[in-house]
Amino acid sequence: MDPLPISVCLISGAEERRIGRTLASVAGWASEIVVVLNREVADATEEICLAHGARVFREPWKGHVAQKNSAAEKATQPWLLGLDADEVLSPELRSEIRAWLGTPSKADGIDAFSMPRLTSYMGAWIRHGDWYPDRKTRLWRRGRGGWTGVDPHDRLEVGGRVVPLRSDLHHYSFTDLSHHVRKVNSYSDLFVEGQRRAGKGFRGRDLVFRPLWRFIRGYVVRRGFLDGWAGFCVAGMVAFETFVRYAKRLEHGRAARITPPGSSEPGR
Repeated sequence: MDPLPISVCLISGAEERRIGRTLASVAGWASEIVVVLNREVADATEEICLAHGARVFREPWKGHVAQKNSAAEKATQPWLLGLDADEVLSPELRSEIRAWLGTPSKADGIDAFSMPRLTSYMGAWIRHGDWYPDRKTRLWRRGRGGWTGVDPHDRLEVGGRVVPLRSDLHHYSFTDLSHHVRKVNSYSDLFVEGQRRAGKGFRGRDLVFRPLWRFIRGYVVRRGFLDGWAGFCVAGMVAFETFVRYAKRLEHGRAARITPPGSSEPGR
């Protein structure tokens, strides 16, 4: 079959262990693959991208939103598909997209497509709770969308009609629990910085009730318990991440009010 008129757009750091699986799911299926690679990357990521036919651009890190927009600006095809280095198009999703875009007139009047994202975690597919369907708008008509949001939580903003697809985008987010904990730590720092820039104050009830509610919502209300122990761990980690975010927010606010030993108190 001929490649679809799609530019697959990725941004990447040192991802030699994971990006090959992502690229293999779109190589030959899409007309173009564009990868914006962090300038300082020294592993085999670039070689893997080139081996899959990608156009690779080395750029300094500008943040998730700016980096993804940079990749999209380099695309040449009528349709753009944004992927992360830990995401893989399932065979069902490839077929469903081909059914839409293989006949150009069928997509007339459509500006973008969304798709459910199915995450692999602790050896299981998470089909309930806060992590599913986790619908993402990732396939859009060139010129009709752009990346926005607050780093690292980028989102695609589209002006026009968005059609939901049924098939799953596979997500291999964390290699193990230690990787997840490291992500919680780094993302919570970005959350605190975003709150500080927005001038948002700390509320004690957020630290107490938000983590509790996130666990109840994910595990009970959204039936995360149906995913077994993996579902329990997901709900627990989501609650933990929420707690760490607001605990760091409290820590930051209290530290800003403390006068270092030996320094003069304000106003003296």
